[in-house]
Amino acid sequence: MTTEPRLAQPSAFAPGVPRNADLPLTPQPSPGRGSVAFDLPGVHVGTAEYAEGPTGCTVLHIPAGARTAVDARGGAVGMSGGYDFNHAICLAGGSVYGLAAAAGVSDELLARRNNQTKWDELQLVSGAVIYDFSARDTAVYPDGELGRAALRNAVEGEFPVGRCGAGRTASAGKVEFGRAEFAGQGAAFATFGEARVLVATVVNAVGAVIDRQGQVVRGNYHAEEGTRRHPSADYARSISEGAIGDPAPAVMGNTTLTVMVTNVKLTDIELLQVGRQVHSSMHRGIQPFHTLTDGDVLFAMTTDEVDLVGVKPTGLGTLASEVAWDAILSAVQ
Repeated sequence: MTTEPRLAQPSAFAPGVPRNADLPLTPQPSPGRGSVAFDLPGVHVGTAEYAEGPTGCTVLHIPAGARTAVDARGGAVGMSGGYDFNHAICLAGGSVYGLAAAAGVSDELLARRNNQTKWDELQLVSGAVIYDFSARDTAVYPDGELGRAALRNAVEGEFPVGRCGAGRTASAGKVEFGRAEFAGQGAAFATFGEARVLVATVVNAVGAVIDRQGQVVRGNYHAEEGTRRHPSADYARSISEGAIGDPAPAVMGNTTLTVMVTNVKLTDIELLQVGRQVHSSMHRGIQPFHTLTDGDVLFAMTTDEVDLVGVKPTGLGTLASEVAWDAILSAVQ
């Protein structure tokens, strides 16, 4: 995979930049460069963005609900809900302020249920956010109205990819921010007999993105040389030159958000372990991963439709891990 440089300019973090209340914001479609088709009946995906940010959100809606296991890692997790059963997952930019988008999704689902609030009518929504202020000079964030818009835009069987939705201003490869490149959100889908697996991810990582040949394909771009380096080379150099100059400070505010959906029946423990297995495997495509300044979260979901045959859950996790790597690469094309 060949990728032209897509450098992300660091924010000046100037005071007084516009926030939501300062602008006449209108949710816009966020189609990205295209979409990945998937065959999981009852799973809908929608995106929306504020071009004034730019920032956005991505909603995965399963009206019938799905059992969910959450694997949260890294030192800077931003998440709401975290339920073991969800009707929707909302991924958003805007860091902690972007959690408002998930509240908007919840409000829209309440309206769709005709404001029914009986215990068994409650619509459960979990949310997670990336910090995308580092590559833009506004304080605009995904709010409740944007979350509602993304849900209204949701369609079955298509996952928008590229610089869209929650990945609108995501970036990767931030050994130093001057070497960061814009990333995005990606998705991949595969079938294995009757088993189906969708993995979608928003890559906003400290780490650079690595392909299956071991080459850095996005992030840590050295413009003066016109090349990308594996971050380990720069960290090693910083240590060896420590007596001359201190290493660059850690770039704060990073996160990779992932949703894995399968139709395979798994116990709660199996679902959690498969999710952990897939999340761990993603270090092959993002290096380094799960760092002190990342807030990585994976939601593993099952619609409980088919029995797993031919392999144990470990085998399913192995196959899903390859799908996850494809999703990572999809995010940065």
